[in-house]
Amino acid sequence: MFRHTVIGLKNGNTKLSKYTEYITKATYSVSADPNETYLHQSRVPTDHFQPSLPRLPIPKLEETCNRYLSSQQPILSSDEFSNTAKLVDEFQKGVGYDLHDELVALDKKNKHTSYIGAPWFDMYIKDRRPVALNHNPFMSFKDDERPGYNDQLIRATNFIYSSMRFKNTLEKNILEPEVYHLNPKLSNNDKFRNFVRWLPSSLSWYGAYWYKVFPLDMSQFPRLMNSTRIPRKGQDELYTDDKARHVLVLRKGHFYTLTVYNEDGTMVPAAQIHAGLKSILESQAEPSKFPLGVMTTQDRDSWTDIRSSLEESGNMEALKAIDGAMFALALDEEAPEDPTELSRLFLHSNGTNRWFDKSFTLIMTGNGKTCVNFEHSWGDGVAVLRYFNEVYADTTNKAKVSPTDTPDMSGVDLVKKLEFNMSDDVKEAIVSARSSFAEKIASLDLSFIQYDKFGKNFIKQQKFSPDAFMQFAIQLAYYRHSGGKTAATYESCSTAAFRHGRTETIRPCTNETKLACELFESSDIKSPGELRAALDACSMKHSILTRDAAMGNGFDRHLFAMRALAAARNEVPEIFQDPAYAKINHVILSTSTLSSPALLIGGFGPVVKDGLGIGYGVEDEQLGCIVTSYPPHGDVHGFLSCMQQTFTDMNLVFSGKSFK
Repeated sequence: MFRHTVIGLKNGNTKLSKYTEYITKATYSVSADPNETYLHQSRVPTDHFQPSLPRLPIPKLEETCNRYLSSQQPILSSDEFSNTAKLVDEFQKGVGYDLHDELVALDKKNKHTSYIGAPWFDMYIKDRRPVALNHNPFMSFKDDERPGYNDQLIRATNFIYSSMRFKNTLEKNILEPEVYHLNPKLSNNDKFRNFVRWLPSSLSWYGAYWYKVFPLDMSQFPRLMNSTRIPRKGQDELYTDDKARHVLVLRKGHFYTLTVYNEDGTMVPAAQIHAGLKSILESQAEPSKFPLGVMTTQDRDSWTDIRSSLEESGNMEALKAIDGAMFALALDEEAPEDPTELSRLFLHSNGTNRWFDKSFTLIMTGNGKTCVNFEHSWGDGVAVLRYFNEVYADTTNKAKVSPTDTPDMSGVDLVKKLEFNMSDDVKEAIVSARSSFAEKIASLDLSFIQYDKFGKNFIKQQKFSPDAFMQFAIQLAYYRHSGGKTAATYESCSTAAFRHGRTETIRPCTNETKLACELFESSDIKSPGELRAALDACSMKHSILTRDAAMGNGFDRHLFAMRALAAARNEVPEIFQDPAYAKINHVILSTSTLSSPALLIGGFGPVVKDGLGIGYGVEDEQLGCIVTSYPPHGDVHGFLSCMQQTFTDMNLVFSGKSFK
């Protein structure tokens, strides 16, 4: 969900590590714009590179089959693997050959997009499970270093204002394009920008490549604002209203619209936004008895039925106001300080002050702690992370409202409370939804670990990939916790280096990690050098997998697209009926990471009942994880105890010492 390694341009850990840092800790050098309407004014138009982006390649069938078998081997018995290898061979020589050719032909007819775009989008919007816990992750902002600016009212005002500036900059086509500089010292400058901005868009990518700069796809950005996933029978709808001029504010389960743009498109003064929010926070309204937002925690078909009933009962205007809002701002009363409680609030809460269907929601606690919780069907984390970094920088460096500012009380008129005409059936459904969601979140366990003995700096000094380090630590911790088992593991990798690229999967459970786990746990005496060599083999393999995935050369999306074609024919090839295919896609270890100067914590739910959701971070001087599970099927605390020991043991190996 969170990892956004986009392109591995050279072999080895160093370049991959540098790129990972870039995409998750991006900074942008732009021309200053004295007009406070915008964040900045890029010399290069936002969409300048889009027409010339290379297309996502379809891997060769033979390579996909080989990669698939390589990832299956460490999680299957020898008999299971032999059977799977036989089915893969038959697939490659038979129906797989036809499906691959059909996919290639279809791709050639749709050069405006990628071969995975449509089936991957359909996968999301056809999924009937609730989006809460199953799809929506959260990313929490660090506090403002100035305590007074963390006041809920002040921070909410500044976040709205900076979000408007981001929206304006994007829509004006002056937001700095997403690019990766292979050598920033040579290309992250005005000389490069002045060169590429005069190139035709059809050639701009090639000009950037000449400078060793790699533009990234930005086709998802238009869905970031003013968008909502609307429940529909069988397949949901994505709705965007780019003419809407308001933000949706949630408080105590009530809904308010706060107009932030004037009719002529100019921004409402911050002092009036300040006053509008103040009036909502000071409202004497009791918590809603029937908080409609909790319906967004339910399965999509049940929610569709209630939504249809609401639409038929004269609520279209109110629903449209929710759907078209720039984003949702949830102003919570709770003010937790404990990271576990805070993570629970940001990941799920009790659902009464949320609208999980919005493209994203800014959730802000009573003490000003803030996160982004986002819906996944419209796009991946690249656009969200760009917004995340930009608004944090803007609110902390150029905050529009200070703790000493006085609100302009005429802004109260910009607030409108949404009212709903609810039938008894709708009210009963809301009561039932509150109860069922309470049971769901009660079944979820969540905990975290913070390890401060070393971090990214030490790992890099060891000439080791920080991400490979964490992924092996996860493998070894699970191996120890499960009594010597391996499990299907998922790490998402962005393919934004290509037009309409989405993601590919890195499969961190490898023959190399299995061998290293066995070596670590062996009762035989082993030297630190022997263990270090095994770790180096794991890192090298992980770097290859990361590079291949970033370049569109994994196996998951290729097989997924061919399976979708077969399903359209009402055919299911044997390779997809093989229990091994179900096993590798039953992801026990769902992992993801971010690294950003704005990020405090991030997390998500397990993707299967007996799985773990592992959001991890590698900071300069510390390591950390937030892990979720559904007991008794998964044990967060036992796993984290093994992670703690694993960090210690790996540190000893890197330090050339033995351990018991």
